[in-house]
Amino acid sequence: MLFKVEMIVKLPVDMPKEIADDIKLREKQYSQELQTQGKWRHIWRVAGSYANVSIFDVAGNAELHDILSALPLYPYMEIRVDALCRHPSSIREDDK
Repeated sequence: MLFKVEMIVKLPVDMPKEIADDIKLREKQYSQELQTQGKWRHIWRVAGSYANVSIFDVAGNAELHDILSALPLYPYMEIRVDALCRHPSSIREDDK
């Protein structure tokens, strides 16, 4: 199943830089692993915000929830999820 996920990150302003840097590094490694597996298909930065819009390709709601809740930045995120389906006018055959 395809999902559009919007993530807004809100780190505490008083979080020590070393801790923030460690969390961000672990987040990058985890997200790139999921991208390599094909589960995190696309990620775009939202200009001017500490936010992204991503497309996930997973088995269902439970798998997406497990992936998102395992993100190192998860405790500091506002997340919105929308389920997607193939549009009948799409010329892309690989859209599910």
